Amino acid sequence: MTPPSPADADVESALTKARRRLLPFLFLLYVVSYLDRVNVGFAALQMNAAIGLSDVTYSLGAGVFFLSYTLFEVPSNIILARVGARRWIARIMITWGIVSASMMFVHGAAAFYGLRFALGAAEAGFFPGIIYCLTRWFPAAERARAIAGFMTAVVVAGVIGGPLSGLLLSFDGTGGLAGWQWLFVLEGLPAIVLGLIVLRVLPEQPADPSSLTRLTLAERTALTRRLEEESRSRTVVVRSVGGAIASGRVWVLAAVYFTIPVALYAMGFWLPQIIRAADGGGSDARTGLLTAIPYGIAAIGMVIVGRHSDHTGERRWHIALSAAVGGAAFAATAVVHGLVPSLATLSLAMLGLAAMLGPFWTLATSLMTGVGAAAGIALVNSVGNIGGFVGPNIIGVVREATHSFGAGLVVVGVVLAVGGLLVLAVNPPRKALV
Repeated sequence: MTPPSPADADVESALTKARRRLLPFLFLLYVVSYLDRVNVGFAALQMNAAIGLSDVTYSLGAGVFFLSYTLFEVPSNIILARVGARRWIARIMITWGIVSASMMFVHGAAAFYGLRFALGAAEAGFFPGIIYCLTRWFPAAERARAIAGFMTAVVVAGVIGGPLSGLLLSFDGTGGLAGWQWLFVLEGLPAIVLGLIVLRVLPEQPADPSSLTRLTLAERTALTRRLEEESRSRTVVVRSVGGAIASGRVWVLAAVYFTIPVALYAMGFWLPQIIRAADGGGSDARTGLLTAIPYGIAAIGMVIVGRHSDHTGERRWHIALSAAVGGAAFAATAVVHGLVPSLATLSLAMLGLAAMLGPFWTLATSLMTGVGAAAGIALVNSVGNIGGFVGPNIIGVVREATHSFGAGLVVVGVVLAVGGLLVLAVNPPRKALV
């Protein structure tokens, strides 16, 4: 067996440090981001009655976040590519933390809509900005595992956020504030603190010296060279902003991604109320603990599927089969009764949904490079995130009409399964590393 060259050893050492130091930091940022997006789902257990929000009003306000997010995301990510991830991601986090904490002042539907819209505008560009950073650190053969590891933050946030939010709701009346007000304040402040830390420590790319990653000069040089060689050798579809907008593949990917937030945020914004209904009531703290179960199971499945996708080099069928499993489980939730069967189907639905994310973003980023990657990733994410507006509203409108979650969950499951079929129409270039 031929021993690895010094350059190969330096690349592997650099990637090991990035996995151990950079990924956990980005993971923490995304945990805080996802909590600030969906904590309104837990706040709703108290807030809706306190300020008089109906199911439709709540679902519209929860989803309006994604309208402003979509509107500002592509410009935000283009700015990020030009001014640097460190400064722009810090700006995003500080402003969204301020807006999120300000949700404590909501007193009616108009204020609820306005602050949710402002939160989407503040956070626009964060997620695709992080994905763009990962493309500058991890070669394509390593990327699904890296993205899946980073994006387990979505499900880990659910594991942590459920019990934490249930605990914060129990502060009801402390200091003259309602529990839901404490929830918004105490889950918004970490984003401000972490934004200031990002401004000091986040490296833009392997070539940058950083106290966070602590790469040696040889490691920085070797990894930078490997990424540059890969960029020159692979066939890509998108290299510019115009190329991103004109690419049919990018728009198909955006359509596929649309189906993921439909399910993800239907789950995120309504899961506490779905579980409370299946449980026949229950305290806020109990509901918070039970919501952690589907997210915990999804975290395990997400990592396993991401690793298998990297090991085989296959992306599309991993996405399609995960979508089929998740879609069927969403539909099954509509016909089961009782807490344990409902938790089982919801857990399987969340597992299938979460397992799509790593392979999907590896497939998408394999077709883009340079500024085109920043614009293309933002385009896919922003168009796709319209699903974040649609999903909660499907549940809210159907529930208000039928007084049940069942039919809405079936619709969400069908949408997710269609996304799995659609991804099979994406044919990457032969030389693309997917």
